[in-house]
Order: sequence, then C-alpha cells, then structure tokens
Amino acid sequence: MNRLKQTFENLKKKNDRALVGFVTAGDPDVDTSLKLIKAMCENGVDILELGVPFSDPSADGPVIQRSSLRALKHDVSLKTVMSMVRKIRKFCDIPIIIFSYYNPILAYGARKFQPDSLAAGADGVLVVDLPLEESTELTSMWEDREFSLINLVAPTTPKDRMAKIAAASSGFLYMVSKTGVTGSDGLDTSKIGEQMKILRSVTNFPVCVGFGISTAEDVAAVAAMADGVVIGSAFERLIEENIDHPELIARMGNQTAAYKAATNLKKS
Repeated sequence: MNRLKQTFENLKKKNDRALVGFVTAGDPDVDTSLKLIKAMCENGVDILELGVPFSDPSADGPVIQRSSLRALKHDVSLKTVMSMVRKIRKFCDIPIIIFSYYNPILAYGARKFQPDSLAAGADGVLVVDLPLEESTELTSMWEDREFSLINLVAPTTPKDRMAKIAAASSGFLYMVSKTGVTGSDGLDTSKIGEQMKILRSVTNFPVCVGFGISTAEDVAAVAAMADGVVIGSAFERLIEENIDHPELIARMGNQTAAYKAATNLKKS
C-alpha cells in the first residue's frame, strides 16, 4: 500500500483529517528550508507539498510568488527539489507531493521526471497548469502507477467534469475553495460545503481543500467537511515575516502543531 493511501486510511480510523502543508523548496535557502520541513514533520504535518519555484506562476498569490523569487535567487531548480526529497526521506516518512508548473518538468525532462521522483522518494505530483485533456502526455510515460497525479477541482468545475477529473486522478483530489489565487482573503464554508456535496456525489476519492485557509478555526471548519486541509500561503507568510528571526524554525513547528490540533474531529 502506498504512503498516501495508508495515510488517509490511518487518519480515518482516528477520526482525524490530513494536514497538507505546502512550502516552496529552498525558501529562504535550502538548508533553512530543510530545517523548516523537519519542524513541520515533527509537529504533525501529514502530507508535504514541496513547491518547485517558478518565475511565471499563474495560480499563486503574492506571498508564494515572493517565496519562489527568494528560492530562485539561490538557483533552486527541479533538480534541487529532487535532492531535497532525498534528504527529507532521511528524517521523515510522510507522503511528499511535488507541486509544480509544467514548464520546470519539461525543462528537466518529462520522460525522466517520474522515475527520478520515485527514486528520490516522492509519492506524486500536482501540476498546476496541466489540464486533464493534456495530462496523458505526461502520465503515458509512467511505468509505476503508484506515483500519483493530483488533480485540481475548481469552484467553477461542473459536475460531469468533476467525475472525469476524479476518474483520472490518484492519491487525492485537490478542491480549490474559491476563485482567485492562493493566499486571497475570505473563506466561505457554506460554498465549500455545497461544492463538496456535489463532488462527493461523483466520487469516494479523498478530497483535500485549499486556498484561503489561514487560521486554526479555518482548519477545523474545513476538516469537518473534507479528508484534508491544505495550507500554503499561511506557512510562507510565517517564513517571510520571520526570515531573520532566531525562532523561525520553532515558530514553524508551533504553527504546524496548532493547525494539526484543529484537524482532529474528536477535539473540535
């Protein structure tokens, strides 16, 4: 059984939900990034989304855009990300999802991307700008189907397309909570509930919700409806606001623990 499937099954038995944490690889530098990820792993993050820094993002808000620029100043590339995954595997066994745009994968080499990712220890990939109809260009090269393709479902996605996206996915579905970019303000839980109800009617696949989730209260509200809660901009904002603070690593650990406490339905 792969790590993603095992994680969701274990959490379900405990009446818990997945805390999915996103950070940009190499922000603010590779060594500090690894220390931050270690703090997240030690304080309860269930699934790690490791972002590949990209110069021309379309779905990321200003906080994650700036995190990519900081990492790119240190020449962090997809090759660097692979190296980081190998290092993370020495201290952490949670599922790791590589979060990327398609351009870095093409530049790296689409044919070698999946086997190299598996060899490094990654469990899947989410390609932000790769539509369902074009995804077989990438997945047709995959020999090992245990490597997951995480697909996105938007608030504007109609029901019949939700079913098609779910059928072509593996690992889990990422449900975007709102239109716009990452880190934008406001979380309408009633709309998330409506969208979740439609999505549940076409698939039993695990669903994780992201975009606009920044507080423990947000996490608890979304955890009551979904299988997992994705937090990215809030983690990157913490890094940005504490880059030169000696307690940055400890603060990342504390924030992760606070978010994780909110995913447990028994405590909420």
